[in-house]
Amino acid sequence: MISQLSWKIGGQQGEGVESTDRIFSTALNRLGYYLYGYRHFSSRIKGGHTNNKIRISTKPIRAISDDLDILVAFDQESIDFNAHELRDNGVIVADAKFNPVLPEGIKARLFPVPITAIAEELGTSLFKNMAASGASWALLGLPIDVFNKAVEEEFGRKGAAVVEKNIEAVRKGAESVLELAGGPIADFQLEPADGQQKLFMIGNDAIALGAVAAGCRFMPAYPITPASEVMEYLQKALPKLGGTVIQTEDEIAACTMAIGANYAGARALTASAGPGLSLMMEAIGLAGMTETPVVIVDTQRGGPSTGLPTKQEQSDLNAMVYGTHGEIPKIVLSPSTIEECFYDTIEAFNLAEKYQVPVILMTDLQLSLGKQSAEMLDYNRIVIDRGALVSEAPEQEANQLFKRYEFTENGVSPRVIPGVKNGIHHVTGVEHDQTGRPSESTENRQRMMDKRLEKLKHIQVTDAIKFDAPHENPDLLIIGMGSTGGTIDEARSRVELEGIKTNHATVRLIHPFPAEQLRPLVEKAKTVIVVENNATGQLADQIKLHVGHADKIKNVLKYNGNPFLPAEIEQKCKELTLAWQH
Repeated sequence: MISQLSWKIGGQQGEGVESTDRIFSTALNRLGYYLYGYRHFSSRIKGGHTNNKIRISTKPIRAISDDLDILVAFDQESIDFNAHELRDNGVIVADAKFNPVLPEGIKARLFPVPITAIAEELGTSLFKNMAASGASWALLGLPIDVFNKAVEEEFGRKGAAVVEKNIEAVRKGAESVLELAGGPIADFQLEPADGQQKLFMIGNDAIALGAVAAGCRFMPAYPITPASEVMEYLQKALPKLGGTVIQTEDEIAACTMAIGANYAGARALTASAGPGLSLMMEAIGLAGMTETPVVIVDTQRGGPSTGLPTKQEQSDLNAMVYGTHGEIPKIVLSPSTIEECFYDTIEAFNLAEKYQVPVILMTDLQLSLGKQSAEMLDYNRIVIDRGALVSEAPEQEANQLFKRYEFTENGVSPRVIPGVKNGIHHVTGVEHDQTGRPSESTENRQRMMDKRLEKLKHIQVTDAIKFDAPHENPDLLIIGMGSTGGTIDEARSRVELEGIKTNHATVRLIHPFPAEQLRPLVEKAKTVIVVENNATGQLADQIKLHVGHADKIKNVLKYNGNPFLPAEIEQKCKELTLAWQH
């Protein structure tokens, strides 16, 4: 028996690939397996090749597999596009309708199952995704009752007759492939999972759930890939809690609405991708100048312009750090796991109010949309910190306004919301004095700038750098951010077997950069490898700027729209180690 296996289904967008993957992986999750998914899809509603890949394991995993064990193909393009990933003696379950052919050089077992024919016999080709799922499940020899239960939950709202036909499609697909294969395939039998309940979700859902837990009750947003699921989740959740979601005309309106809601005392966020972030920049400057807390989620995708809207990239870092005109304090926080997406969203709201600054939560497409197993969330960890928000303002002298922007040692001033007695003050995007009245005084300007920027010296976040440093003087220090963390860990485990000593650091606070925490790790390493999904090494540049040691920092970059594979990082580590050894 084996401890892990990789499965992929491919076809044309809109023909059931997503639902097939969803039911298949849900059933595996119920058995207690750890899962990590990757979704390759086109930037259109219907048509164009799409595939979903699921890695299945009895142990925790946070990376895409290098190869593939089983490919389910609804068309020949799916075979041509994906068969190169198959390991020798892997399996292709293909719809017999299109007369599947193995590409030259591919050493795989091809089982042409009458997937469409089974579906049409049951009344509609829509059942073909269940026939394909049944064939896959049968090859693994897993208990069919668990799978049928997942089918019932998926289609139960459509009535018993529909559920029965889907289960019949599963049975016929299973029988057909077992007849072709001669029974379950021995080298594909998975070891039993631990049976323990696990979450199985995407990062966007974890962010949305974190927003609810943080007390967010308002989200203005404009739909955009790969951020829309945050909005879709909250559209269902917030009305149950007295909140609401508004679809705005654009991202400019979304950001300014979120700023207004926060000014009024509500916790609000907006979410977008790179193009939307660009439109928000002036408003982010307004939040910085008026010291109004706001949380913005940026789910990075391929750019610039429309770029690759459905593909992986990590190229918005510079925009988040430097995008606004002028100089304001802000925080850029980068979760690297599903669990961190949840907890960091709560922390983002606390940081925004504690320091009265915009907080940008930086994710990437793979972390936002890649469905994966996660540990159960600990709601006892939730703490709500509203900072210097005051419910009672002191009495003011006649005709005097509240000092909303009062000079303080740490730069954070008392904050009131509209309606608080004695709290009246002026709010403007131009430079202002302590009460908010416009001021062009040179002395005031300098003091106000210093006051706002002083906040950056006091910002503290949970685990600004997450590191695993078992070696005092490693050969390699591998640094990454976002979704690369699990892939780096897997590559490291292989490199260590070669006798190469490695440490790993994930940068979770992008701005203000945690230089003092990272510097000792960099200084002790012979070579520093920075892994990132962009073309210019934006994270590496931040390290060089704030930490130094540019001579030992090497870039490992990937910007073709796909996430890193463990083997790619493993190979680069070996190449760079050989370089300094010689």
